[in-house]
Amino acid sequence: MEGILLGNRRGRHTIRNRHYLVLPSGVANRKEASKLIGKKVFWPANPDPGKKKIRGKVTAPHGKKGVIRVVFERGLPGQAWGTRVWIE
Repeated sequence: MEGILLGNRRGRHTIRNRHYLVLPSGVANRKEASKLIGKKVFWPANPDPGKKKIRGKVTAPHGKKGVIRVVFERGLPGQAWGTRVWIE
């Protein structure tokens, strides 16, 4: 399953560097997003398949429209925003 990386999880004064919001394809509401909790997520750091990947884990749904929260093992670069991630 694929998803689009929307951006950081943040508040008014803080930005959580490893927490990101992802919109999975084919997920339309919070109930469907809840089924993805615990799944592995990765963002390919190199366009070459099989090369470096930054891994993460789905921790919770975010809002009512099917967006999920993902905590990655380390922060992603700014170029990652708006790109695809894969949910296994």
